Amino acid sequence: MNGGDGGDVATAPAGPPPPLEWKFSQVFGERTAGEEVQEVDIISAIEFDKTGDHLATGDRGGRVVLFERTDTKEHIGSRRELERMDYPVSRHPEFRYKTEFQSHEPEFDYLKSLEIEEKINKIRWCQSPNGALFLLSTNDKTIKFWKVQEKKVKKLSDMTIDPPRAVGNGSVASSSVSSSPKQCLANGSNADRSFNCLSNDLSFPPGGISSLRLPVVTSNETSLVARCRRVYAHAHDYHINSISNNSDGETFISADDLRINLWNLEISNQSFNIVDVKPTNMEDLTEVITSAEFHPTHCNTLAYSSSKGSIRLIDLRQSALCDSHSKLFEEQEAPGSRSFFTEIIASISDIKFSKDGRYILSRDYMTLKLWDINMDSGPVSTFQVHEYLRPKLCDLYENDSIFDKFECCLSGDGLRVATGSYSNLFRVFGCAAGTTEATTLEASKNPMRQVQTPSRPSRSLSSSITRVVRRGSESPGVDANGNSFDFTTKLLHLAWHPTENSIACAAANSLYMYYA
Repeated sequence: MNGGDGGDVATAPAGPPPPLEWKFSQVFGERTAGEEVQEVDIISAIEFDKTGDHLATGDRGGRVVLFERTDTKEHIGSRRELERMDYPVSRHPEFRYKTEFQSHEPEFDYLKSLEIEEKINKIRWCQSPNGALFLLSTNDKTIKFWKVQEKKVKKLSDMTIDPPRAVGNGSVASSSVSSSPKQCLANGSNADRSFNCLSNDLSFPPGGISSLRLPVVTSNETSLVARCRRVYAHAHDYHINSISNNSDGETFISADDLRINLWNLEISNQSFNIVDVKPTNMEDLTEVITSAEFHPTHCNTLAYSSSKGSIRLIDLRQSALCDSHSKLFEEQEAPGSRSFFTEIIASISDIKFSKDGRYILSRDYMTLKLWDINMDSGPVSTFQVHEYLRPKLCDLYENDSIFDKFECCLSGDGLRVATGSYSNLFRVFGCAAGTTEATTLEASKNPMRQVQTPSRPSRSLSSSITRVVRRGSESPGVDANGNSFDFTTKLLHLAWHPTENSIACAAANSLYMYYA
């Protein structure tokens, strides 16, 4: 195949990659049948670090749980060998529990008479310069900067030590205690009184003490210690929905419904307001900020989304207060399609930059959209996720499901995107040119169960994007009205490994991991 010089070989790389076959890898916190889930145990945030060797989850009880990858540590060899081992599909990614700590506690705002719940809204990993792990976690009002590192556990163990060696340890020599029992010590008391205070049954032999039994500090074991280094508080009047690290390693942003603040990691008592969409009269408020993220490589660029379905790209070099945007990404609605639910389902719940910063992925209630930052006329791809729910929008509005905020993620190579849905399902779409990949998976030990038997024959469609849309919306085993879907079990949070085809997703209190 590699030796041919025909035209077929030259054009082969241009074809779309084959669909991935997803396999179950691990589950943490799996529920038994009929087990009731405690509210505080429900996972509310998931984040891989940049290396993909660590994974952090936050829950509604304010806890942060860390996992570390174990399968890469078993292979010892040169860097070239390790990189070569990244490619075989046979390698099974495995994580293990590392540690957990209580990040936030429930609080009460006495000025506004409001309870501040401890739920972790977002977790972001920071750069790790010295082997320790650093991360930011936030609830509705307060951001915290955590350092997690291994510390040696010091233990006292009694060991018999000869008098000459005791001097080397900084202890007293035998001559200082084997002389007269009435010898005065530095504090003015005599020797036998001081020893009698320590032990009533201690007696000196006539010839003195040949050796002392001294406690010695040993530190063979290590334990992980999480320490809160800084607390960034009192900067948001509204609920924080996003935090994002800057590529400069020194600053980060936090966003609430109406403002975005810029922080320095080293300074916790001061932040700069860079975006403020609050109108002079709150009755004029038409949209709120729903998500914000820094560009992965350009430290001066960030994007934020709104409840009206638009994404704004801003440049921090233009002005201190970025009221004006450098680019606006929004899709014009089709004429005559407007309804009571139009603005609600257009609200963007999450945005993510691709690894190279060229694309932005956005998730609204009905769709996933992929935007090219160099093309603001419209999305380059649209993937229908909940189109089958359109006839049920009224019911979804009544039970508040229409306000659910689903997250989205991109693969490290930028060839695929993923997002969650109801009944603990999540969707994976291929976004390469010409691909028709659209996979529906269930957060269980048998992820492909939902797609084993198609309910309808596939159709031949001309547009590649339309094929993705149609195939994605035709969930096998689900009727057109979505009646068999359970709206109480929803998969809101998921994350894609930065370098491999591995996805971590949260179904209530369970963390499921899959690989392809």
